[in-house]
Amino acid sequence: MTEIPEHLLKRSKERRAAVSGESADAAAPAGATPATVAASTPAPAAAPAKAAAPAAPPPPKPDPAYIAAAKSRKKVPFWAMATLSLLPIWGFLYVQGLKPEAKTVAGPIGAGQKLFSSCATCHGATGGGGVGRSFQEGALQKTFPHIEDQLNLVYTGSQAYRDAGLDHYGAKAVGHLGFNGNFMPSQHSAGLTEDQILAVVCHERYDLAGADPEDPKWAAEYTKWCSPDSEIYAGLKDGSLTFDNLDSKVTGVEPVGTKARASKDDG
Repeated sequence: MTEIPEHLLKRSKERRAAVSGESADAAAPAGATPATVAASTPAPAAAPAKAAAPAAPPPPKPDPAYIAAAKSRKKVPFWAMATLSLLPIWGFLYVQGLKPEAKTVAGPIGAGQKLFSSCATCHGATGGGGVGRSFQEGALQKTFPHIEDQLNLVYTGSQAYRDAGLDHYGAKAVGHLGFNGNFMPSQHSAGLTEDQILAVVCHERYDLAGADPEDPKWAAEYTKWCSPDSEIYAGLKDGSLTFDNLDSKVTGVEPVGTKARASKDDG
């Protein structure tokens, strides 16, 4: 007798059970082990329970008003700091630009401005006087209506006039020897050259004493002695002229130099 395979018997039983309304397990005889695929397959493991979500942190405290204002304030751009750092330099250059450009004076007057510091000790930086006489308010022009007379005094000093038996220099009415008991020292003996003495005298007459070069009274003197184109000043600088030979080489010039003398204009 041919044996029917177990799986065919099981399938027949399941179909009969389905027709009769019984379960396959009930239709099977007692003690029989149902051969199902599901029984041999292990049940899937249960999914692990999800971990509890962490508690949400409390909301941050609001910033104080002064911190909130600082955070909301607009910040200075980095390039602006570099610009601000240059402001002091810009301010300095601006102030310097407002200053009038120093006027450069050529010729003997310009040279005299630089040399006058040694004379300022007695006569003041602006010619206002002190130990020596004042040049201001027309005093210098009244005392020395001729520039040669002033050159003689500066070159020889007033002591030489007294030694020569003279009681005045320049105009007799105002050029009395000595001032407050002081005598004018010889600037030639002090080391000034003849062109430097002329330069100092031109500065005193036309800067400090205020003689006007365009005034007809002084124009000829200025052109001959103190202008930037003065041939006398140029000759004294290059040595072709000296105070002792001026009157013989330059027309219309009175003697100047080593011998003290009174002016021909005794006032």
